[in-house]
Amino acid sequence: ATVAVVARADARTGERVCACVAARRADDPPTLTELASFLTEAGLSRRKLPELLEVLPSLPMTASGKVDKQALRTQR
Repeated sequence: ATVAVVARADARTGERVCACVAARRADDPPTLTELASFLTEAGLSRRKLPELLEVLPSLPMTASGKVDKQALRTQR
């Protein structure tokens, strides 16, 4: 239903690309492999693919109704 991509801190590499997903069907969320296949088929370069996937019940929103990426970067 909703997706946001953020940088997550990583001890080894400094940062990793994380796709945070609020799935339409909570009982059948996408896998990282499925997401990568979808994005590759849509024309996204392999070097831009997310390395991590976090499935959430909903994404945090700001008061103005936008996805709160700062909150996503810091939550685990």
